[in-house]
Amino acid sequence: MPRRLDLESILLIGSGPIVIGQACEFDYSGTQACRVLRDEGYRVILANSNPATIMTDPDFADATYVEPLRADVLQAIIDKERPDALLPTLGGQTALNLAIELFEAGVLEQYGVELIGADAEAIATAEDRERFKVAMQEIGLKVPRSGIAHNMDEARSVVEDIGLPVVIRPAYILGGRGTGIASTPEEFDKAAATGIDASPISEILIEKSIAGWKEYELEVMRDHADNCVVICSIENLDPMGVHTGDSITVAPAQTLTDLEYQEMRDAAFACLRRVGVETGGSNVQFAVDPDTGDQVVIEMNPRVSRSSALASKATGFPIAKIATKLAIGYTLDEIPNDITKKTPAAFEPTIDYVVTKIPRWAFEKFPGTSGVLGTSMQSVGEVMAIGRTFPESLQKGMRSLENGRLGLNGDPAEAAVDELDDGALLLAASVATPARITQIEALLRRGVPLEEVYEATKVDPWFLDQILSISEERLHLESLVGSEVEGRGLVPELDRRDWRRVKQLGFADAQLAYLWGCNPVDVRMAREMAGVLPTYKTVDTCGAEFEAETPYHYSAWEDEDEVRASDRPKVMILGSGPNRIGQGIEFDYCCVHASFALREAGYETIMVNCNPETVSTDYDTSDRLYFEPLTAEDVLNVAVAEKPVGIIVSLGGQTPLKLASELPVELVAGTSPASIDLAEDREQWNVMCVRLGIPQPPGGTAIDADGARSIAADVGYPVLVRPSYVLGGRAMEIVYDDAELERAMSELSGFGSLGIEGGLSAERPVLVDRFLEDATEVDVDAVRDHVGEVVIGAVMEHVEEAGVHSGDSACIIPPPHLAPEVVSTIEQHTRAIAEALDVRGLINVQYAVKVEAAGSAAEVYVIEANPRASRTVPFVAKATGVPLAKVASRVMLGATLAELRAEGLLRDRVVGDHVAVKEAVLPFDRFPEADPVLGPEMRSTGEVMGIDMTTGLAFTKSQISAGGALPETGTVFLSLADRDKAVGLEAALGFVELGLELVATSGTANYLRSHGIEVSTVVAKLGEEGTDAVELVRSGVVQLVVNSPRGRGPRADGEHIRAAAGEQGIPLLTTGNAALAAARGLSDWRRHPLSVRTLQEYHDGVCRPPVDDD
Repeated sequence: MPRRLDLESILLIGSGPIVIGQACEFDYSGTQACRVLRDEGYRVILANSNPATIMTDPDFADATYVEPLRADVLQAIIDKERPDALLPTLGGQTALNLAIELFEAGVLEQYGVELIGADAEAIATAEDRERFKVAMQEIGLKVPRSGIAHNMDEARSVVEDIGLPVVIRPAYILGGRGTGIASTPEEFDKAAATGIDASPISEILIEKSIAGWKEYELEVMRDHADNCVVICSIENLDPMGVHTGDSITVAPAQTLTDLEYQEMRDAAFACLRRVGVETGGSNVQFAVDPDTGDQVVIEMNPRVSRSSALASKATGFPIAKIATKLAIGYTLDEIPNDITKKTPAAFEPTIDYVVTKIPRWAFEKFPGTSGVLGTSMQSVGEVMAIGRTFPESLQKGMRSLENGRLGLNGDPAEAAVDELDDGALLLAASVATPARITQIEALLRRGVPLEEVYEATKVDPWFLDQILSISEERLHLESLVGSEVEGRGLVPELDRRDWRRVKQLGFADAQLAYLWGCNPVDVRMAREMAGVLPTYKTVDTCGAEFEAETPYHYSAWEDEDEVRASDRPKVMILGSGPNRIGQGIEFDYCCVHASFALREAGYETIMVNCNPETVSTDYDTSDRLYFEPLTAEDVLNVAVAEKPVGIIVSLGGQTPLKLASELPVELVAGTSPASIDLAEDREQWNVMCVRLGIPQPPGGTAIDADGARSIAADVGYPVLVRPSYVLGGRAMEIVYDDAELERAMSELSGFGSLGIEGGLSAERPVLVDRFLEDATEVDVDAVRDHVGEVVIGAVMEHVEEAGVHSGDSACIIPPPHLAPEVVSTIEQHTRAIAEALDVRGLINVQYAVKVEAAGSAAEVYVIEANPRASRTVPFVAKATGVPLAKVASRVMLGATLAELRAEGLLRDRVVGDHVAVKEAVLPFDRFPEADPVLGPEMRSTGEVMGIDMTTGLAFTKSQISAGGALPETGTVFLSLADRDKAVGLEAALGFVELGLELVATSGTANYLRSHGIEVSTVVAKLGEEGTDAVELVRSGVVQLVVNSPRGRGPRADGEHIRAAAGEQGIPLLTTGNAALAAARGLSDWRRHPLSVRTLQEYHDGVCRPPVDDD
């Protein structure tokens, strides 16, 4: 039937910031939904708080609200826009939970808004653990023995009946948050309490543990005519007990018999029908007993999920797009397949290759965490690899992770497993950790029987046998050169068939070079001399039964190449690889914008990336998509096949930038590799800054502790220590004395916290600079063209002082506290640096502004310059209306800013009075063992944006969006370092004027009282008599915690206080400046009623009404 004609406007809710368990896959799904709805003629209203998304570009919806995703804010949007329907199934758990909240509050009924895609009853049946269990039992499907609890008494009663071990699963959560396995009464009490607290309805399912069973997922779709299809089957390599988001997964499922698969398929359809999902995509998870084959249903998501993005990229079937069409009335048989053009969406995809997804973790960012994987998701990103066999796919995935691995071992990082004997290694592999897959390979290579490895790990024997084939080939390859010194350093002679076998098992040239002790360039040359080059196959949804129209490719080592010739000028865009802390969706945004802009300019765009969650790896974002690892070998292979006129390396973050020197220099578009190195090379950089007359903190470079100590003696403590050529402040630290400097250098040089990324050398020295305490940090994004014109995107003032990584600090446009002459100086310095570096495209420059003495002029110091896209580019574009990434991509290919101005692509900054605040979103709720204090190493997973007519309102909105809504009543706990007490005094005065009560530690209380501010309670230190701070925070009396660390000295009290705030979900501020911004924000929030405006309104210019002088 045709689309619904009774609907005119549809509200979409996005998923908000990138958090663990909910990443940029929902930008991908939301962007597809916006496109479909607008193409079908609906008015699209979008609400999302994440500025780094493509979906929040004002071109994708008719009304784009970058506002907090909270029920009262959404009600204000509904009141203003009056949508006919709400589509909640494409914005992850966030959108689903908000839809239910609006439904239960009567808001949807009040405004006549219909839920489409999944109704409230279906959502509740799937998300409410008890209702889902009963529903499955009603239709004869098995579920693990379980019970429901809403408090600890009920929980203990259930576990007494079921018996340990058990799994605790909270209702209405994402990424397994709050789930856990308990084997003892003590573990159970802790896990149950955590689960009840994590569930928005305080409900947990207590389920008999089936850890060790095999885990599967089916991605399924249903339309209102009851047509049902399986899009993709997915099998977890790890057994039950590891969250599927933390498991290596494989598509299609490899170890099910046909009978078992048909049983699972029928069960998934029955589940879909009983839950009541009438239209759209769902994800159903199963566990299978490896001994008996018995199947049980674990859970289902009545929405597009993380696995939906993986299934879409794995098969080429656009689940989010089709789900949107089904929600507005179409049936599967009416929707054509985009790739074949000949088959309908009712045809189940068939694939003739193997897809492997591998998670990317960031435990190195959170000292104190165990690194053990469990039922609560902890990974921050993932990669996907496509191969003709599982070993090829697995090894491609391993080298896609960008964590120093070249494949499944066969690289320097394997030294960690080589140190362990067989018994220790088998014991290590029995525990689920990110290293388990490499431990398994080492065990099999050493000859440990496959059966023993299975008993220790419960990884299916089929997977172990496939890994063994890699190990056996490796042993053969090593035997070709032997252990003799004279045999190493040379590439052994292999014939064409041998080379192909090696490559079909996924071995990279760099792996072979490591095994043979030679240069990867020599390996490549020998392979090509043997006539062995990759061919490229097409993802076609139909196992080559029909011709594919969409050029979506992956490499193989076969005879037939499926890439079609083209005579248009081509530009390759290198994506940013897996999401990780320090390099996330912001860089994918820039790559997508480059593709859009260059396609419009007549270029054929070629995207190379390996991240299944992103818009960049949607098959219709670029003219051609290569789903390949971002390594020198793989990128050069694509370049040889496609012969581009340019390769863009400066938009995808550090990943492609590190490849620049290995690519033909004439193909690197924009700023040259030499200029990129100039910005990183400390000696050249210092000379340049002196020549330009731009002050910088004194410092130098060191490759060992002696050199670092010498620099510190010259410049004085504290010093900022940071390795070069890293992103996200990796291993950056502020140190206050020689002992701390020794420890920091030891970590860096000894493969400590940088172990997975490489150590130190003359090529990768440590930068040691004087740290400017109490300075204001400032970021600038700008674009320069080849004729020398520079456009300043924005000058951003940070809320937190220098020393907090820019990615973790809130920042504000326009800068509220910088004098006009300071801003002018910063802009002049930025233009001079861009000119000196001969930048062709984007540049980000960071400054510290410091007033040395009261009454003196502010001094502007340059900290660093990065001639590439920064993570603030999307935020600047949303705040100012200038599409910086699109402009930069055209400039990189030779256009001038004047030409782009004439075209209309480059427009002037919006003239208006609005203020935009970017705030970081931190994942400490997933890592309760880590101290949630901010510092020079970045630890945020995502960001949000607050936008309004005052700095205070915008800041308050940003805090709500980030999940730390500031309290309007109650008690504020203050414990401030001496350096923060002056600014803390101003913040405390603001809190008191708002009617908030203050409690404080003795030093802070004495300081506040000496300045006339009343403190109701003085809190005892830990171990002293009286109520201590941790007790107070845990008691529920406190609504906001302000606790700043005292340098790097003893700070056990502070760590415990911050940890307690995290446990209780109490907003936590760790700098005095943030506390002051919060006090001012709450003041504005109280004075002004909530107002919501679209991004389109802000980009047209919104001004404050003139103040009446009468």
